[in-house]
Order: sequence, then structure tokens, then C-alpha cells
Amino acid sequence: MNPDARIVADLIARCALRDRAAFRTLYDRTSAKLFGVVLRILKDRAEAEEAIQEIYIKIWQRADRYIAGQTSPISWLVAVARNHALDIVRVRRPVSEDIDIALDIPDAGPSPEGHAQARQESARIEHCLATLEPDRADAVRGAYLDGFSYEELAQRHAVPINTMRTWLRRSLIRLRECLSL
Repeated sequence: MNPDARIVADLIARCALRDRAAFRTLYDRTSAKLFGVVLRILKDRAEAEEAIQEIYIKIWQRADRYIAGQTSPISWLVAVARNHALDIVRVRRPVSEDIDIALDIPDAGPSPEGHAQARQESARIEHCLATLEPDRADAVRGAYLDGFSYEELAQRHAVPINTMRTWLRRSLIRLRECLSL
């Protein structure tokens, strides 16, 4: 156990004996870390500040439960803080009256028919892209699927920027013709 951990373990042991000075020192040494843990979970500063006070009350009341050597003292403190913060999060969640209410919530995803149509459309586009020269098809994918700029594509394919613009314009015309068949 490192020296800091020994000090914290000793402070917890002294808190178990109701040593208020040890408790004050424990708070000063560990409150910043525990506050960070609680704030990360609760995502609300005011709520975390209130929670940290409740956590230290729990630590004071449960200090006799810490067994030195079984876990690191800071891990034990973090576990107390984390569990308290998670309890607060659980209380926040509205309890569902009835699971059957969820049956009335429409699915925002595509229907099986819509999914099948999207697959067919995707297959048509891939078929038409395959009719282009490989470097032109790659440029179209790069521009319209991956979001590359004309400059980036021109560098990638080692062509002047105006050539890239021409490739893309002509490729789109051929794709439109292919898709309209």
C-alpha cells in the first residue's frame, strides 16, 4: 500500500472511532476526487454538491465497515460515492406504470417493406457505380459518401482540381442515366 493510501486508510479507521479531526482531514484529502466521480454521474453541479455531503455522512456512519488491506481505501470511498450517485439517478427515472403503454409507441425505424426498398435502391446504386471507371466511382463515393472535398479528392487521385470536378460531374450524369432506366 502506498503512503497516501496508508494515510487515507488510517483516517478511515480513526473515523470509525468517531475522531472528528480525522474526518475533517479525510474530507479535505478526498472530497475533490469523490466530487469528480459524483459530478460525472449526476451531470449537475448543485445536485453533486448536495450528494457529496450525504456521501460523507455515509462514510462517517460506515467507516467501521472498511477493512484495511481488502480493498484500497480510495476505492472503498469511490464505491460509496458511486453507489450513492447511482441511487440518485435511479430515483430520477420515472417508473413506468404499465409496459403495455410501450405497445402504442410507433417504431421510428423503417418498416420491413421500407427496409427492403432501401436495400434494393442501394443495390441499384452499387450496380450503377460499378459501370463507372474504378477511380471515378471511388471519387464519387469519396465526395458523396465520405464527405471529401474536391481538393482532397484531387490530391488523392493525383489529378488537377478541375479534372476532379469534371470527373464528378460526368459521373453523376452517368449515374442519373443509369438509375433512370
